[in-house]
Amino acid sequence: MITGKNYIGNKLSGKGTITHRTINPKLNIENPYEFVQATEEEVEEAVALSEKAFQEYKNYSGKKKAIFLNTIADEILALGDELIQTYTSESGLPEGRAMGERGRTMNQLRAFANLLEEGTWNNSVIDTADASREPAPKPDIRRINIPLGPVVVFAASNFPLAFSTAGGDTASALAAGCPVIMKAHSMHAGTSELVASAIIKAAEKTGMPNGIFSNITGSGRVVGAALVKHPKVKAVGFTGSISGGKALCSLAANREEPIPVFAEMGSINPVIITPEAIAARGENIASTYAGSITLGAGQFCTNPGLLLTIKSDKTDDFINDLGKKAAEIESQCMLHPNIKRDFVANGNSVSAQAGVEVVSEIIEAVAENNAPTKIVKVSGEQFLENNKLHQEVFGPFSLVVVCDSKEELIEVVNGLEGQLTGTILAEESELSTMNDVLQALQNRVGRIIFNGVPTGVEVCAAMTHGGPFPASSDSRFTAVGVNSINRWVRPFSYQDFPDSLLPDELKNSNPLQILRLVDGSLTKDKIN
Repeated sequence: MITGKNYIGNKLSGKGTITHRTINPKLNIENPYEFVQATEEEVEEAVALSEKAFQEYKNYSGKKKAIFLNTIADEILALGDELIQTYTSESGLPEGRAMGERGRTMNQLRAFANLLEEGTWNNSVIDTADASREPAPKPDIRRINIPLGPVVVFAASNFPLAFSTAGGDTASALAAGCPVIMKAHSMHAGTSELVASAIIKAAEKTGMPNGIFSNITGSGRVVGAALVKHPKVKAVGFTGSISGGKALCSLAANREEPIPVFAEMGSINPVIITPEAIAARGENIASTYAGSITLGAGQFCTNPGLLLTIKSDKTDDFINDLGKKAAEIESQCMLHPNIKRDFVANGNSVSAQAGVEVVSEIIEAVAENNAPTKIVKVSGEQFLENNKLHQEVFGPFSLVVVCDSKEELIEVVNGLEGQLTGTILAEESELSTMNDVLQALQNRVGRIIFNGVPTGVEVCAAMTHGGPFPASSDSRFTAVGVNSINRWVRPFSYQDFPDSLLPDELKNSNPLQILRLVDGSLTKDKIN
């Protein structure tokens, strides 16, 4: 049941006077529930509870935390149709997408539970003592990852479940041993409250300390800023715009004790299409990429917003075919009227730049908040001269850059800002001549796809969802997959400690039977 209140730990609270409603973008009307912005007092209480919970939760075993995460997944499923209906009414996304995203959210939680049960994730390293070493004895040093402390997570607008209240940031932080204070996204506050209720119920069922999770609504510039600046908060997770991410990074860096912000921000995800690939299968590529560009109304951080190719006798036909196929796909509802407004404004801004030619756009009337797909093109020379062409247009929009040569294409790639993904569409026979292109692309992205589409991010240990700034604020980490847990921990060493005082992961007997690096060798053996 949606109340419109905040969860301050396990207690519903609505002390504030500032309220807002979410919007049903399909119907272009307000949803019925009114949400109360958290007060300074409520923010302070949530952080205090979180810090207190951390002192207990950080010492919980992996198995106990795994039970908690699995129970969250169970409770999310138990929300049933109310969650699905609230999701669709607040996002304009279809029921199938809601159910798929719910499944992904649950699978992420269970993946982290499995990681905790297996136990080797915390990188246990042991260098045993050697009293006979010359010229000085070697001490016994043992290292493990320990949690940072309370984490503030900002929900994403485009994934109301998988990147929001119980999404990857929350799941990974809880797995690491960090309590979470969720800053709910104002566009899907009802969805957030329902998922928060599931987390609170799971916490109570599994004996978690009060304050392990809080869910707070309100303006990011007021409530969000207060959370980031609070001295007891130790890290921040964010998925959203470049401007929002940079603002949070600035707030965190200017604290008396600076803290890390792991922000996944803007990306136009360059796709390199060789003339050979166009000649061999141009029509297939056009169909595939028309679908990728318009998927989910283009509202994915991995949407292919930039297509790069080299001029050939088939280039224009391919681009026109892509534009035609994209325009034939039925327009879809965007997440919010403000997102539709920004999509149109940013797309028009790019289209108005010198040398840009509109290939195709949906010009007939569409529903109020539906996105009119647009494909535009420009020369490589003009792209290199105009940084305004580099901006992300969040929605079903793609800019095709036609270069005169491979050298110009490499220059374009080298001049790009950091990106989440890069894609190569090429024939295998020409790969031996493309190492310089691959090297240039590798320097600008976190993941390269060969002969595929960037839309769709597999949740697995090998996934890197991040990249050089501004794709993410720290390119050493991923925001997707079980390795995202490494954002919320720091290495910590024990020197010459009695075995009885060491955590189980570092004890001589290895009671957890985990794989450890002992004196340079990976082993599960006991230390004699």
